[in-house]
Amino acid sequence: MTGPTTTTQASSRPAGSALRVAAVQAASGLDPAENRARLADLCPDATDLVVLPEAFARDFGEAGSDVSGHAEPLGGPFDAELEAVATARDTTVVAGMFETGADPARPFNTLLVRGAARAAYRKVHLYDSFGYRESNRLTAGDPDPVVVEVGGFAVGLMTCYDLRFPELARALVDRGAEVLVVPAAWVAGPRKVDHWRTLVRARAIENTVFVVAAGQPGPRYTGHSMVVDPLGDVLAEAGDGPATVTATLTREALVTARRTNPSLANRRL
Repeated sequence: MTGPTTTTQASSRPAGSALRVAAVQAASGLDPAENRARLADLCPDATDLVVLPEAFARDFGEAGSDVSGHAEPLGGPFDAELEAVATARDTTVVAGMFETGADPARPFNTLLVRGAARAAYRKVHLYDSFGYRESNRLTAGDPDPVVVEVGGFAVGLMTCYDLRFPELARALVDRGAEVLVVPAAWVAGPRKVDHWRTLVRARAIENTVFVVAAGQPGPRYTGHSMVVDPLGDVLAEAGDGPATVTATLTREALVTARRTNPSLANRRL
């Protein structure tokens, strides 16, 4: 797995004082070439961190579909285009793909981080829930938290169903994460929007971190991409259709939240 990379970004602001983020709520299709071609238009300018949804390189297709034929290696076509777009925009972009692994029939569900920071995170918690069996088609990644530095902020990586496991979020925070990014394809259904909104805010509140959660839109998925601050206030939120939500995360807000609610310092293990 590619490790964290620390990069200093040119800016008129002091390093690490603020981070401009965008959560892109866009549907991926079944044609990988078309999805790659859309990346440049979807990634906004003047943004330090752009988060696209899970499986953006190619959608899951019908429930239970074999996605192995659409898996790519690191350095493949999707990786190369993501790197090119991130470099052209002078930003860091996070997006999901299916990555070839040791088992050709069961690839990894991987997040790529490309641009000013570089990493790859393979989804740990596969979606064996609500009648689905993601583990039938995909291989779980090594449960080793992945944190990268973007614009002076430590950013931890999670994917979709990982959001239901507070242990992973806390492990990322124990590694220094100040921002959690959560690309998702959160399947629509009864209570699902409520679960999504509640869990995104809970991960922010219990860890006093920012959360940037980018989902695919309806009707198949829930949408409601969000940016939440360390006290649980929603800074920006989409509806269920295609959208891009933006916000500026500040060091001052993080420090103030952790002073107001020092729950991390008050832990007794």
